[in-house]
Amino acid sequence: MTQQRPGPFPSAESTSLDSMVDILRERGFTFTRGEAMRPFLEGFGFADWPRFAESWNRLGLDRYMADGGRYRKRRYATYALSEARIERKRHQPHYQSRDYNLLNGGIERWFGPVEDAIATHPAMIAILRAAHLLALRMTPAPTQPDSWHAEVHQFRIEAQAGHTGQPTPEGMHRDGVDWVLVLMVNRENVASGVTSIHNDQRQEIGTFTLEKPLDTALVDDHRVYHGVTPVEPIDPARPAYRDVLVVTLRHA
Repeated sequence: MTQQRPGPFPSAESTSLDSMVDILRERGFTFTRGEAMRPFLEGFGFADWPRFAESWNRLGLDRYMADGGRYRKRRYATYALSEARIERKRHQPHYQSRDYNLLNGGIERWFGPVEDAIATHPAMIAILRAAHLLALRMTPAPTQPDSWHAEVHQFRIEAQAGHTGQPTPEGMHRDGVDWVLVLMVNRENVASGVTSIHNDQRQEIGTFTLEKPLDTALVDDHRVYHGVTPVEPIDPARPAYRDVLVVTLRHA
């Protein structure tokens, strides 16, 4: 699957882009509420959100949890992002060094692929285009790669009475990439799930909660660590889960 790039970025959203870039440069992370993120993404062709979000109901169990947990479901895809196109790569395993993921790193983890219709969905392509543009704006021209390697993770973290769900079971961490984008898809009957950002000295420099659809965090993985507190059900009698889309970018 290859998606050609659209025309120039709409000037109406250039102020939002400039603001995100300025905050990233100053703090090493940004947090944007969904009501501001939606018009920004619409500049990249974002559409048909309900069908995109509904696909989180069809994720497979993550069977690689070294803590024995069965609270995480996911799908995975990789892309090549360039000025000219967005191209989905052949399905491959997800790998992290134990330097970055002491719990689950050091092995190839094969997750179910993102469904074809979701991999090419207007919402997915818009999010990838937005992440790519932000990465380009944050990377000096002489060091910009011809192509970025993007990894896309659909996550559902489930919680039950007496069993919390762990959005970041590896704890406060970096991912070993250049940029990390986390976008809220849905929260159903869960409490907590607070994101915290820490500097190189592991001092907390920011906290926020992804609460509503399209609430989005963007993190400079070279400058800060990030983690999320466990989620628990508000009403133990009802299903409880936290759905997010995570996109990471690194030099290909």
